[in-house]
Amino acid sequence: MAIFDWVSRRVFNAVHRNNLVYNTCWEDPRLDRIALDVAPDDTVMVITSAGCNALDYVLAGPKHVYAVDMNPRQNALLDLKIAGIKNLAFDQFFDLFGNGRLPGARKIYADQLRDSLPEWSQNFWDKKIKWFDHKKRSFYFRGTSGVFARMMGHYIDKVIRVRPAIDELLSAESVEQQRDIYENKLHDKFWTGFVKFAMNRDTTLSMLGVPKAQRRQLESQYEGGIIQYVKDSVRAVFAELPITDNYFWRVYINGKYTRDCCPEYLREENFDKLKNGLIENVSTTTNSVQGFLETHAQPISRFVLLDHMDWLSDHFFPLLEAEWQAIINRAAPNSRVIWRSGGLKTDFVNQVQVQHDGESKKVVDMMTFHDDLVAQLHPQDRVHTYASFYIADLSA
Repeated sequence: MAIFDWVSRRVFNAVHRNNLVYNTCWEDPRLDRIALDVAPDDTVMVITSAGCNALDYVLAGPKHVYAVDMNPRQNALLDLKIAGIKNLAFDQFFDLFGNGRLPGARKIYADQLRDSLPEWSQNFWDKKIKWFDHKKRSFYFRGTSGVFARMMGHYIDKVIRVRPAIDELLSAESVEQQRDIYENKLHDKFWTGFVKFAMNRDTTLSMLGVPKAQRRQLESQYEGGIIQYVKDSVRAVFAELPITDNYFWRVYINGKYTRDCCPEYLREENFDKLKNGLIENVSTTTNSVQGFLETHAQPISRFVLLDHMDWLSDHFFPLLEAEWQAIINRAAPNSRVIWRSGGLKTDFVNQVQVQHDGESKKVVDMMTFHDDLVAQLHPQDRVHTYASFYIADLSA
């Protein structure tokens, strides 16, 4: 077992240290806005991912949003979005990040975007801006998650040949119509032995940003393991929740958004708000959460940790404790933390010890959890790939 864990970690690290992994965020910010309850004097720290949600949060009107990521490629993507908001007209910007293609992108980048980027992001996009200037392949089929989406598109189009049924489902006007299409035209054709085999491989899960620890949580906590969890999640998305505004799955199916089904930053009225000053309230930092908090001088009142504690929960538990210590040290009064997990529960958080007021305390004893709010919000999650969601106030 140890050798398999070692190989799994090597594969995961190779994927994440050398690639743009996320080309779009995979957490539902509509829920996050309610969970965070942002006020004008709040400062928000979020792990960058693809930057979509950092832009969504700033539209809620906090004082500042700090996007932090250890992978500089993820920050480079948000830097490009920020540069585009500042320097492009809306139609150009939507072509770039809505359609995933902008004709003449290389020249537009050189003339209008490059000078607004930090040096590392300049060097990255000097090589990769061609991703947006391809006649056939959308940007949303780039990066490791995008490559997986492209592979699934090939499977849908060329292997099981269900693209017409997929298009019909995306155009459905009711959940009842969706359910009928999914159950009668898609379910049996899609869930073949090949898909089950692929979803059970660590390499596949690494492309999607799922570490071994997260898979282990699902295997031990969910009846039927990861395969059954994925099947149940997909069914919820396509047969139980409205698909009309589910831009998360639509972009990976079609390689693009629509004007009516897209992240908030891609709506023209919100683009104008960002362009007219709100974008100045977003910044990127390449660092760990702990590193950022230990060097950041001002208190943070809202922390968005995504699911990354799952990554630290097994072999890197001391780093998890150090991160929580940094959160406690930097937390403003009345601060709030939200996170997600691939597991049904995050028992490992119960073991985290921090120093506060000269005493050693369990961090969970310093938190007030909003379980009722979670119970209301989590079933509405349009992504529906996380098994649990947490909202907690800190008494630090």
